[in-house]
Amino acid sequence: MIPELGHYAVVLALAVAIAQMLIPLIGASRALPSWVAVARPAAVAQFAFVAFAFAALMYSYIVSDFSVINVAENSHTLKPMLYKVTGLWGNHEGSLLLWVFMLTAFGAAVALFGGNLPPTLRARVLAVQAAVGVGFYLFILLTSNPFGRILPPPLEGHGLNPLLQDPGLAFHPPFLYLGYVGFSMAFSFAIAALIEGRVDPAWARWVRPWTLAAWCALTLGIALGSWWAYYELGWGGWWFWDPVENASFMPWLLGTALLHTAIVVEKRDALKTWTILLALLTFALSLLGTFLVRSGVLTSVHAFATDPERGVFILLFLVIVVGGSLTLYAIRAPTLGNGGLFQPISREGALIFNNLLLTTACATVFIGTMYPLFLDAVAGAKVSVGPPYFNGTFAPLMVPLIAAMAVGPLLPWKRGDIAGAFGRLKFAFAAAALVALATLYFAWGGPVLAVFGMAVAAWLIVGAAVEFAERVRLFRAPLAETWRRALHLPRAAYGMSIAHAGMGLVVMGIVATSSWEQEKLLIMKPGDRTSIAGYDIAFEGVSNVRGPNYSAARGHYQVTRAGAFIARMEPEQRSYPTPPMQTSEAAIRPRTDGDLYIAIGDPAENGGWATRLYHKPLVHWIWFGAFVMVGGGLISLTDRRHRVGAPARQRGPAVQPDVQAAE
Repeated sequence: MIPELGHYAVVLALAVAIAQMLIPLIGASRALPSWVAVARPAAVAQFAFVAFAFAALMYSYIVSDFSVINVAENSHTLKPMLYKVTGLWGNHEGSLLLWVFMLTAFGAAVALFGGNLPPTLRARVLAVQAAVGVGFYLFILLTSNPFGRILPPPLEGHGLNPLLQDPGLAFHPPFLYLGYVGFSMAFSFAIAALIEGRVDPAWARWVRPWTLAAWCALTLGIALGSWWAYYELGWGGWWFWDPVENASFMPWLLGTALLHTAIVVEKRDALKTWTILLALLTFALSLLGTFLVRSGVLTSVHAFATDPERGVFILLFLVIVVGGSLTLYAIRAPTLGNGGLFQPISREGALIFNNLLLTTACATVFIGTMYPLFLDAVAGAKVSVGPPYFNGTFAPLMVPLIAAMAVGPLLPWKRGDIAGAFGRLKFAFAAAALVALATLYFAWGGPVLAVFGMAVAAWLIVGAAVEFAERVRLFRAPLAETWRRALHLPRAAYGMSIAHAGMGLVVMGIVATSSWEQEKLLIMKPGDRTSIAGYDIAFEGVSNVRGPNYSAARGHYQVTRAGAFIARMEPEQRSYPTPPMQTSEAAIRPRTDGDLYIAIGDPAENGGWATRLYHKPLVHWIWFGAFVMVGGGLISLTDRRHRVGAPARQRGPAVQPDVQAAE
């Protein structure tokens, strides 16, 4: 009965979404306040229905109701409770329900906490959100019903893919979806602004917190996915330029550009049409990620569905949303105006440079990801675009971007002095030189470009500190004044400095582990010894162990250095009966200089075991830096200016703008 109620709740949510999509739009265009007011209760009701459906499916997973096809195919009575719950979104149908749950949650948040928005703008934003929801409801009800029944029910379920039974991946999809769906808010604000024909600093102030929240969630989701791949898959890598990885990375790149250009709209009333276009394209790439994962055109550990019919539905939806929004943009963008003027050497100019590099980088990733698919569809040819292409095209674009990140915040608005900005970065120059010399000393003979990369990362970290010190006049004013300035500094300023420093840490981790990683692949018998990066590894043998729903061969390795005991490391090769699959659980020992990483493979004929050894310098800085970036974003999100609302819009005739927009 509960699954049927959940299914019925989705049907009711679809009906409410259709009403929310049409009635407020008509009311806003014809100046009918009662019709405009429908948007708020409809958004809350839609969320309530979807929340009930989500809870109904989760209940079915918790009680192992195998009469529900979705539960029977993706759960098992022996699964730990954590993975019974998170297994809800570890499959195609459940993940779509999670998507619309988050979509309606964002809509309800605008309805409940968007009291500072003009009623007509809020109505249009919620109407656009509902239109996106209608597409996903139809997809769920017509092709991907999570509440379908199977009679008679099986005695036991098939279980969840063992690769997904991991804490890191259990929470990776929700944060990823929060980012994807969060960018739908920027998309809805952009469409509403195009309908009204008006974009101003107030609009930018309203859209920024939603974009920032989505960016934080997507950053965290990507970091969790990378961390999971590192320790769960047993190959020692943290990023492989997999097409589905790229599908999440592309909206992150454009979302980062959108976050920065919205600042220009807010502060200088400039770059309005470009900001609108970025909002449309960022959400378009979020939908593209959904298409890649669920279309059946990709085979990946990240992919949920391999049904081309579902892919055709999503592709059609993608064409309607993206094509319709870009058509509206082409018609309405010329009416938005250009806004304030500025010189190329200015903070606005630096942010345009930031946008140019980020969008170009996104384009290179897009081409490398989609070209094999297009070629396969058009000519039937199979090609592979791998890390050499992405590393060769993406990395050169990031170097000037990272270098500019330290300079841009020191430039004033409208017109700047580049020489003065570089003069204030003398400590960043010194830090970069010191790091370069230290890198040469400790890694003599290493790649020259890696030394340069470490120096650029140090430049960014210290540059972020210098920018903060300039704001509070550190060492240039009495301590009391510096303290007063620090207390009254907007939290967004703290957040920017922290996020930029976090990016520097990420770059250091990437450069160090990519350039000075050591690897050994060998067969080891009990009693064998080997060494890597100054560590001595002794293999003591293998024991068989049992987990809650798997059996495992556990290797025992003793690690010493210069005769001193360091650690006992115990990687596992796990075998799951339901569904039948083997997985590798690496043993990782974080150290100050990097991670020692051991993965055990299959037994060899001579009684030995395949062993994979790595030493990865500073690899954990990648995820630590990403978490620092998220922390900076969250601090910015608490800025009081986001809570008290936007500056007042320019007042004009109450109905006239809407009448003009309708015409």
